[in-house]
Amino acid sequence: MDELKRTDPELYDIIRQEERYELETVRLIPSENYVSKAVLEATGSVLTNKYSEGYPGRRYYEGQRYIDQVESIVVDRARKLFGVDHANVQPYSGSPANLAVYYALAKPGEKLMGLSLPHGGHLSHGWGVTLSGSLWTTVPYIVDRETHRIDYDALRDLALKERPKIIIAGTTAYPRELNFKLFGEIAKEAGAYLLADISHVAGLIVGGVHPDPAPHADVIMTTTHKTLRGPRGAMIMCKAELADKIDRAVFPGLQGGPHNHTTAAIGVALKEAATPEFKAYARQVVANAKALAEELMARGFRVISGGTDNHLVLVDLTNKGVIGKKGAKALETAAIICNFNTVPYDPRKPFSPSGIRLGTPAVTSRGMKEAEMKRIAGWMDDAIARADDEAALKRIAAEVSEMCRGFPAPGIAIA
Repeated sequence: MDELKRTDPELYDIIRQEERYELETVRLIPSENYVSKAVLEATGSVLTNKYSEGYPGRRYYEGQRYIDQVESIVVDRARKLFGVDHANVQPYSGSPANLAVYYALAKPGEKLMGLSLPHGGHLSHGWGVTLSGSLWTTVPYIVDRETHRIDYDALRDLALKERPKIIIAGTTAYPRELNFKLFGEIAKEAGAYLLADISHVAGLIVGGVHPDPAPHADVIMTTTHKTLRGPRGAMIMCKAELADKIDRAVFPGLQGGPHNHTTAAIGVALKEAATPEFKAYARQVVANAKALAEELMARGFRVISGGTDNHLVLVDLTNKGVIGKKGAKALETAAIICNFNTVPYDPRKPFSPSGIRLGTPAVTSRGMKEAEMKRIAGWMDDAIARADDEAALKRIAAEVSEMCRGFPAPGIAIA
């Protein structure tokens, strides 16, 4: 970044500080990861110079001969990797992509049925404070009070009673596998479209360690970062008969020209995800999450649903005498980065909830395995117990950073 250093040393310095921060901390936010140097290079390429409203062969600007090639390659890679009829790789991010699906398939006022936000769902699945919750009628489903798992019998009863236009199978804080086959059966019985929002688990799906929604869902939406290890973007995949509706909803319905540099970077990530090395990575992500959950439970932490099937661990800190926000801040001081999060049936408010949310995609990208997860759980236990002791937290941070230096981060070259 020599030119950036010369042109804008202030921002250059902040970026360098962030690089070092990402190297010296344990990053346990489940929606974060490290991308490869190749993904970074595509993201920073001259493709950002182009404006390309429309689709390959049907643009509203001339000079698209290479952009059309890029997008066509990325679409083809997405179709092959996920086993779908059609892929749109233009959405800017996950929430707008979900809006495009709703816009394509449901009239304003019709019903969307998604997992309740406090129970592990996402804002964009029809939560009241969002545009999706304002334009469409929301019918939330919830998890069981005792098991903290989706009760598919209750979900079926609700779907048959409410008859939503779209049922959303997707989560942002749910540590268990989703039964897409059963979701598909329920949607068909209720006369609804099934949207599988696989943003968190897309990498696990193509890695073969999570059930595949493609045979069961009408539409699949995914972000392209998180477990997929790509840039910040999104894709919508669907059955052939819905392709035109989806494409028209994305453009011109909700956005203009695609971000071509991001499209190319998505393509790089998809190529990487088609390798045997990526499948091994996905397996290790799940193995690490299980090891982290088991060690935390052995240390007396209350892990929601009693464990995990995927990349994510949700922890209720109530029995540790620390609220989630305070716990997350103490862990950050100790160089362990997570986020405070509601837990199912949380008596506390969302901005100061009872829990924290952990994930293993980023630490696994650095080559950490089960032994490191046990060490991390031990540091977490120590940090939560000493949440008011800044000196102790800084001592833990030094130990964490020392371990991190033994595990290079993809895409970051500084020592």
